[in-house]
Amino acid sequence: MSTSDAAPEEDGTPASPGADTTWFVVPLFNEAEVIGDVIRDLRTRYPLVVCVDDGSLDGSGRIAAEAGAAVVRHPYNMGQGAALKTGIDYALRDPRMQQIVTFDSDGQHQVDDAAAMIEKLHAEGVDIVLGSRFLDTRTKPGLLKRLVLRGAVWYTNLTSGVKLTDAHNGLRVLGREACEKISIEQNRMAHASEIVEEIGRHKFTVAEHPVHILYTDYSRSKGQSALNSVNIVIDMLFR
Repeated sequence: MSTSDAAPEEDGTPASPGADTTWFVVPLFNEAEVIGDVIRDLRTRYPLVVCVDDGSLDGSGRIAAEAGAAVVRHPYNMGQGAALKTGIDYALRDPRMQQIVTFDSDGQHQVDDAAAMIEKLHAEGVDIVLGSRFLDTRTKPGLLKRLVLRGAVWYTNLTSGVKLTDAHNGLRVLGREACEKISIEQNRMAHASEIVEEIGRHKFTVAEHPVHILYTDYSRSKGQSALNSVNIVIDMLFR
């Protein structure tokens, strides 16, 4: 069955395009409270999930494995960029893999959005589909984060030659060729800008798709929104 011909499941679950050819790459660091639910929910529709346990100290990797994910462990925290590189390399070992999805471990990404992006990759024949928080009004970032993200878009568009509306969105679909050619050398937050620059360097075709990033009480309690804003600024100034 082609990706665009996926039929609805008998139990009413939405169609899952590319379910047998898509690997979800999930960087993981100290998310024991939520990672089990994230993986179980994801695997009801997409069984091929690899979590890269990036030096967690709270048993996150064990919980992810119990929920059905393949788990690759870093001996210490190396950063999200390094985790993505490890996960992509793992997925490339599967000759059936046609695309990977980069997916957050904290419950902010929506499986429906990922499925729509996989569908779009094949329907439009592009190499990469990137999620954007700014193509509809579902996502509600705080004022500081919104301002920083807009600044990141301006900076990345200027330096990469790739015109986007959201340059630091972690929900991405990368076709196999893009996975093979994109080089991720920046271990931490700078990897987001690096990926966009690699898209421009290799002249990959790219489309954006509106996504809903759910800023939960859990993620806010960990200070992720504010911290990520600071990391993005550091990324732009010092990478």
